[in-house]
Amino acid sequence: MGLPLRDPEYHTYGDYLTWPEDVRYELIDGDAYLMAPAPTVSHQDIAGEVYRQLGNALQGKPCRALIAPVDVRLPKADEADEQIDTVVQPDVLVVCDNGKLSDRGVRGAPDWVLEVLSPATAGHDQVKKLHLYERHGVREYWLVHPRDKVLTVYTLNNGAYGRPYTQELVGETPVGVLEGVTIQWDDVVARLPKPEF
Repeated sequence: MGLPLRDPEYHTYGDYLTWPEDVRYELIDGDAYLMAPAPTVSHQDIAGEVYRQLGNALQGKPCRALIAPVDVRLPKADEADEQIDTVVQPDVLVVCDNGKLSDRGVRGAPDWVLEVLSPATAGHDQVKKLHLYERHGVREYWLVHPRDKVLTVYTLNNGAYGRPYTQELVGETPVGVLEGVTIQWDDVVARLPKPEF
């Protein structure tokens, strides 16, 4: 299931900045997608825990962890911010080049991105954003499936994501692009609420 489009018009970050703040959108190649309603407790618990662990592990290091909502502008070349037609809000991200950071968010590809899947966003995150992050050079892309308790990891190699690595959310997972950084799963998985059917 895909996220609904705002309208059939082509949009840029300049348009995006004029929209009301009470409704969130992502822009992908000029198409404005309405963000899903408030995420589940499981989604927030996983994103928050991963962000906390990354923040602790990166203390005093040049890389910086951020958590949604934060705008990530992905220019195609050197166009001005207002002309950029792709702006996304990953659940958790890491940026190692501080030159990409400003008060508005991030300009350019993060080094690492995590998206926590929900029924409303799964197709968007697994198809549209997968190709988008690959095209823009996100070095490592993690997809967490809270209901199935599975992690899928894509790693950029020679400009393309190869076959993904998958594991159950047990034990720990090293972050390939961040030396010495691992994410521990057992405590957060143990406290996840049972899914409602």
